[in-house]
Order: sequence, then C-alpha cells, then structure tokens
Amino acid sequence: MKVIEVNSLSKIYGKNNVVKNVNLVVEKGEIYGFLGRNGAGKSTFINMITGIIEPSSGSFTLLNEPNLQNVKRYIGVLPDYSTFYDSLTAIGHLKYFTGIHGKSISTAECKWVLQRVGLSEHANKKAGKFSFGMKKKLGIAQAIAHDPELIFLDEPTSGIDAESAIMIQKLILELKEAGKTIFMTSHNLNEVEKICTKIAIMKDGMIINEGTLDDLRALYLSSITIQIKHSSFSSKQDEVIPFLQSIGREINLNGNKTTLILDSEEKIPVIIRAMMNLKIDIYRINVDEPSLEEIFLDNRSQGNLIEENTKALSGTATKLKITI
Repeated sequence: MKVIEVNSLSKIYGKNNVVKNVNLVVEKGEIYGFLGRNGAGKSTFINMITGIIEPSSGSFTLLNEPNLQNVKRYIGVLPDYSTFYDSLTAIGHLKYFTGIHGKSISTAECKWVLQRVGLSEHANKKAGKFSFGMKKKLGIAQAIAHDPELIFLDEPTSGIDAESAIMIQKLILELKEAGKTIFMTSHNLNEVEKICTKIAIMKDGMIINEGTLDDLRALYLSSITIQIKHSSFSSKQDEVIPFLQSIGREINLNGNKTTLILDSEEKIPVIIRAMMNLKIDIYRINVDEPSLEEIFLDNRSQGNLIEENTKALSGTATKLKITI
C-alpha cells in the first residue's frame, strides 16, 4: 500500500528553486530515510507534504488521500523546529496537541507516551524549563501521542545524548513493528543505516539516488578487495601466484594472508575452489561492506546518479570490500 506518493513536487522562492520536480513513493510499514546536506531541500520538502507550506507545482497524496485536511488526524509531525508554550507542562502539551487532532488522551496515556521518549520524570514540568534535548523528546511525544498511521520526523535525535538517541531509535523500530510508516531525516548516517528500510539522497532540491542500503552499495561499488587467511602455500607458489594473477590484480602476499582486487564477486568462489583443490586451507571469511557514510560522502553520490543506478542494478560491475 502506498502511504506517500509524490509527483513532480517543486518549491520556488523568487529565483531560487529549492525543491525540483521530486517523485517518490513510500510503502506502508517502511522507515524511509531522507538524506542530504544542509540546504539540500529536505525540510522544505517535508514542510510541503505536511501542509506547512504550499508547493509551487506538483501533487502528492498521503494515505491515498489527495486532500491533506482529510488525513491530518492520522499524521504525526516533528518539524525541524518545535514551538512550545512555556507555561504548559509536558502532559498539558500532549493533551493540547491531541485535541488539535480531534482526539482526547488521558493523563495516564500521556505519562506512557512520555515514558517512551524518556520524559516520564518531567511529566509535570513546564516546557519553559526544558532543555533543547528535552524539547526534542517532547516534540517526538506530541508527534505520536494521537497514534498516527504516518509519522514525519525531522532530525529526531539531533541535540540529544547518545543514550536518549538509542531510546528514540528503539521507539522508531517499535512503531514500525506496530505497522506505522515513518519518514525521517537525519544527519546521523549510522542511525539511518541501522533502522531505515529505504533511503533517498537529496542534493540541490533533487533526489539523486534512492533504494535500499544494498541498492546504494551496489551502485557505489566498482571492484572487490578480498583478503584470504589461509594455510601456508610456500611450496605451491609457482601454481598459486600465476592463478591469482590471472583472476585479479594488486596481489599482496603476507605470510598466511593474501590480498587482491577482483572486478567481480563471482570470482570469489573460483578462488576458494582452486585453493581447496591445491590442499590450501581457508581459515576465515569476513565481509566488510562500505558504510552509508562512505556512500553518502563519495564524490559520485553528489551528482546525478539516476543513469548509473539503472546500469548498476542491471548488471554493471559492483564493488564490495570482502575480507576472507
């Protein structure tokens, strides 16, 4: 089921085209990570599809409904900034915001939601005394208090301590398990890598790449570096070395460890079989794939990769870092 469907959405401020003809689909139950450098257009995009600002052109549907007013009560939003009333307590804010969504919430339910974000000890404290991190947690609490089906989280763990960030990540995964759909931005690439089921990278107002982490890895990679830990083959070097030279390059022999570069992962089992036939034991196989941070910071990720993505996923050579 398509929970978010966006068609050619754009936003122009004067001569500045902030979001440019963006198309995307988010399925029910996904945690969709929306990445990009500061100024890429991420917050403007979220603000458009949550009704905070009007698009210049294009269209979108949320929960299969083109009229946002009809589905607002089923949507929760943590914007890139949250405004709270200094005189209201945490419980008071949750009751107020759920009321805006046309629902009511008991004090006990408020306390349960606040406990989920790590604010149970501050349930009756006024927001004017909250730190930045506490206000971020309160913003997440108000976004989920009315039990929405679709949740937008703009930088949900920025400005909070590591322990609280882990708690929020766990909460997001619990929401997914409960059937909720989460659309989130984050500068914490490790966080996105751990919890997001699909990822889009935005640059200059456009989505330059999209897919699962495996899809993005396949696009990023162009060769395979393998390290083989094995038994000694000093007596068989005349056989092993020519074979390795025929199948790979940049071969480095270091005792019981051999490193070389291949142009295809399909050559890995060929090497393993050849070594076994030569009575050379292989002791360990480890896989070290590129992180999302490496993919995001790679120069190629900063350009238009749509054509490259199509080629990569249809059989172009891929690059993996594999330790054997």
